[in-house]
Amino acid sequence: MNCFHRGVSVASTVLFAACLYVQGAEPLKLAKHIDLTGVEGRIDHFSVDVKGNRLFMSALGNHSLEVLDIGSGRRLRSIDDLAEPQGVYYDPSSNRIFVACAKDGSTHIYEGSTYRTVMTVKFPANADNVRYDARHHRIVVGFGSVALGVVGLGSSALALLDADGKKTGEISLAGHPESFQLEKTGTRAFINVPMKEEIQIADMASNKVVGRWPVTSAQKNYPMALDEDRHRLFVGCRAPARMLVLDTESGATRATVDTVGDTDDLFYDAEKRRIYVIGGEGFLDVFDQRDGDRYNRIARYPTAPGARTGLFVPALNTLFIAVPHRGEQHAEILVYDTQ
Repeated sequence: MNCFHRGVSVASTVLFAACLYVQGAEPLKLAKHIDLTGVEGRIDHFSVDVKGNRLFMSALGNHSLEVLDIGSGRRLRSIDDLAEPQGVYYDPSSNRIFVACAKDGSTHIYEGSTYRTVMTVKFPANADNVRYDARHHRIVVGFGSVALGVVGLGSSALALLDADGKKTGEISLAGHPESFQLEKTGTRAFINVPMKEEIQIADMASNKVVGRWPVTSAQKNYPMALDEDRHRLFVGCRAPARMLVLDTESGATRATVDTVGDTDDLFYDAEKRRIYVIGGEGFLDVFDQRDGDRYNRIARYPTAPGARTGLFVPALNTLFIAVPHRGEQHAEILVYDTQ
């Protein structure tokens, strides 16, 4: 595509985004760009240190964890030689950083001020998403083989760690876990297992899988977000590109909406009752949650090809989106103001 046509396309998309939101101001504002010069390859997930104003980014293709100052955009640290980092979680209570790696199944734990290695925990394969279980004060790491048929005790699971990295338990799963969400007032975890075309439900109190919901209206269910107050689970699928809205009490599908393609992260904004869907197709979709189960797309913003991961930080009213380096497209983080 030549520059003229690309410019017309982007301008048209911006106009389209503005026209979709007819209630006044647009829902999001692109506030700034954070440069990622020297970061190559695919970019995966993020975490944040709100108090310290730091953003942690898993640069999978660059084999590094990037630590950035949110205010200035300055790179504070690059932790190199990681075997395809995917998930990252900063634990403010212990001031430690947990980084899960795909290639060797390791999870590295760093002291949050000096970035000194505290411990490395090894899992059988492909350590991926990392979450915090606030009810039980533990770190949860999803791991497991992504190959079909490679399923067995310990081959795919949610691993449970204390702040020092000591393994305190494990929840065995039938397949590699992608995104998973934990209830705050309840004890359940909802886990996307695309190789099984289902969502598995685990009880975090007993450390067991207690239910399995088939995903039948789409495939490749990767990202997920939870509206616990309204008992709704948002599941992003890639084939076809759509978001499923499930009732967390019954598992029934309450709504299905088309979205941007190749999504790997989506987030629920509880205060504004919006869903942000990030897609590698090159767009960000914003949906409005209406009464009942009506979800209307109110804006679509152009991002960049391959930009399919990010992080929504409610405390900062900010949405971060990672743009990978591709040809003349340079690596950067797009920073959106959600107010």
